[in-house]
Amino acid sequence: MGIDDKISNASEEAAGKLKEGTGRATHDERLEAEGRGDQASANVKQAGEKIKDALKS
Repeated sequence: MGIDDKISNASEEAAGKLKEGTGRATHDERLEAEGRGDQASANVKQAGEKIKDALKS
């Protein structure tokens, strides 16, 4: 996984934040929960990237 994956993970997290905010603003609990799920998924991927980077050092 390289820089493209890191960018993809960051954009997934940003999209999740946007989705969560939109859900909150429109009182759409499903959309809000999806946004939180997207953020959690991105955070797990980012943590995996950090571990891989640390092991390379």
